[in-house]
Amino acid sequence: MLTSNGYVLDERRVGELRVVPERERGERERLRDRLERDGYLFLTGLLDAEVVRAFREYYIATTGAATERAAYRRLLFEEVVPGPEYAAFCTQPALKGWFEWFLGGEPFLHKRKIIRQTAPGENGIGTATQAHYDLVYLRGGSDQVLSAWIPLGDCPVSRGGLTYLEGSHHRVRAEEAQGPLKRPAASITADLPALAAEYDAKWLVADYSAGDVVIHTAHTVHAALDNVSTEMRLSTDIRYQLAEEPIDRRWQAHWHDRDGL
Repeated sequence: MLTSNGYVLDERRVGELRVVPERERGERERLRDRLERDGYLFLTGLLDAEVVRAFREYYIATTGAATERAAYRRLLFEEVVPGPEYAAFCTQPALKGWFEWFLGGEPFLHKRKIIRQTAPGENGIGTATQAHYDLVYLRGGSDQVLSAWIPLGDCPVSRGGLTYLEGSHHRVRAEEAQGPLKRPAASITADLPALAAEYDAKWLVADYSAGDVVIHTAHTVHAALDNVSTEMRLSTDIRYQLAEEPIDRRWQAHWHDRDGL
C-alpha cells in the first residue's frame, strides 16, 4: 500500500517509471524526444554510487549529532547547504557534464539547491512533498529549466521517493499557454489519488539506487511518497538550464526553508 501525506494511492492508478535504455543514453536527440514525450528521464547509474554514498555520510556526520531542531537547522543552513562539499557534489563532472552535453551549451546551476530529509514513520499533511510542478516557483526565468532529483543513497518505494504523474506536462503546458493567469507559487494538492483521477493518469514510482538521477521538466507534476521504511530518506533536487536563457534571480541565493520561495 502506497501513501502520500496519509492518502492511500489507488493501485489501479500506480505504474512504473520507465528507465532510459542503455542504447539511447548517448543519443541526445532521442533523449530530447523522450523528455518531450514523457516529461522525465530516469537515468540509472548516471553518478558514481560511491560518490553519492560519501556525500550522504558527510551529511549524516555533520547533522547527525544535532539532538535539537534548532541545532539541526543551524548545521543544515549554515554549514551543509553553503558548504564546498555540497557545491562539489552538485557540479561533479558526471552531472554538470551531462547537462552541458544534453543542453548543447554552457549550463547554469541555480544556487538555490534543496536537500530533503524524511524520517521513518513521518506522515500526515505536510510531511511528504505535495503535488506540484516547478514552474510555479520559477516564474522569473526560462520555462526550459530542468530539475534533477537525486536520491542520496538507495531509496526503494517504501522509503518515500519521488513519484511522477504520467503525461501531466502536456496538460500543464496547455493550461499555461491559455492566458496570463498562472497558478500561484504553491502546491496543487496533497490528495494524490484525487489528482490522478482528475488527470485520468497514473502515479509512476520506482525503486531508486544510489547513483540514479531523474531529470524532469518544469511542467511535470510530481510529489513524494510517505516513508514507511525503517531508514531515513535523503535526497537533493537541483536545477540546471542554459546560461544564455533568462534566469530567475530569486533563486541565486542559498536555499533556506524560510526564504519565501
